[in-house]
Amino acid sequence: MSSEARSPSSPLSPGSPSSPVPPGSLHLPETGGRNRERSLSPMRDYLIPSPLPTRRTRTCSAAARASEGPVYTGTCKCFSRSKGHGFLTPSDGGNDIFVHISDIEGEYVPVTGDEVTYKICSIPPKHEKVQAVEVKITHLAPGSKHETWSGHVISS
Repeated sequence: MSSEARSPSSPLSPGSPSSPVPPGSLHLPETGGRNRERSLSPMRDYLIPSPLPTRRTRTCSAAARASEGPVYTGTCKCFSRSKGHGFLTPSDGGNDIFVHISDIEGEYVPVTGDEVTYKICSIPPKHEKVQAVEVKITHLAPGSKHETWSGHVISS
């Protein structure tokens, strides 16, 4: 072993980074007695866009196509207020249809068994799937508790 090599018990091994200045001697630059304003972060208020077009993000043309379309009927299969979405089962027996919380109209949060009317809108980018829009509860499920959007609970 050469005399320049460090022993395994030494705190710094060869090639370990070491600071040329002890941490206690570092000081922030003087600002001349004034507080320097921080520049705004380019990521401030940045939200990752949802892949699903909500009522607020849907284009005018997509909203127009949906509003001109036929009205369908179905029942609420499930809906999670905390997740902000659910699924409807069409009356004609087709595949379940996704519904976003922003597309529900009326004062009640849908629960399983509620009868609803809705229109459909295709989901970009491929427009292969659809989601329910303009969802309105027509009949509350009997024997279930319903909650209003403001949090009041009623029994039907």
